[in-house]
Amino acid sequence: MLELKAPLSNETVNRLRVGDLVKVSGTVYTARDAAHQLIVKALEKGESLPFSLEGQIVYYTGPCPAPPGRVIGSCGPTTSGRMDAYTPHLLSAGMKAMIGKGDRGTEVVDAMQKYGAVYLATIGGAGAYLAGKVKKAEMVAYPELGPEAVIRLEVEGLPCVVAIDSRGGNLYHIGKQRFNRA
Repeated sequence: MLELKAPLSNETVNRLRVGDLVKVSGTVYTARDAAHQLIVKALEKGESLPFSLEGQIVYYTGPCPAPPGRVIGSCGPTTSGRMDAYTPHLLSAGMKAMIGKGDRGTEVVDAMQKYGAVYLATIGGAGAYLAGKVKKAEMVAYPELGPEAVIRLEVEGLPCVVAIDSRGGNLYHIGKQRFNRA
C-alpha cells in the first residue's frame, strides 16, 4: 500500500496507477456540489478562493456533526458524479486529486489527463470508520452550507484505491480496456 502525503506533487500523481491501494495523510478539503458551485463562480470572476487548489485533494463528503469527544462525525464519500460539471474548472486551477465514490464522466477523465490528476475512491457505507482517520477538522468557507461547507481535514491513513489515474486508466471500466502498469 502506497502512502500519499497531501498536498500532492505532479511526480506523485504521475506514478499512481489505476488499482493502486493508497493511504492518504495530510491536509484534505471537503466540498460537495453547493461548495463546488461557489468555488467555480469565484474562479470565473477572478476572485481569490478560500484555500489554494494547487496540489490539493478534495474529499466529496458532508460530515455529520462531531459527537462528544470526537473530531468529526461520520464522513463517508458521496457520489462523485454530482461534481462532474464543476470538476474540470477545479482541475484547471491546480487540484490534483478527488476522493469519492462512483464513476466519473468523460469530460472529467479528459480534464484529469490534461491537468495531471487522479480520482481516488474510498469505502462507501463506512463513514464512521473513515471519521476515525480524521485528526483535526476546521471550517474554511461557506459555513451557511452546513455539512456542505468547505472544511480542512487533517487525515492520517485514509484508505483509498486509485479508481482513475492521470492516464485515463479507469477501475470502473476494467473489462472494457487494458492497462499498462509500467
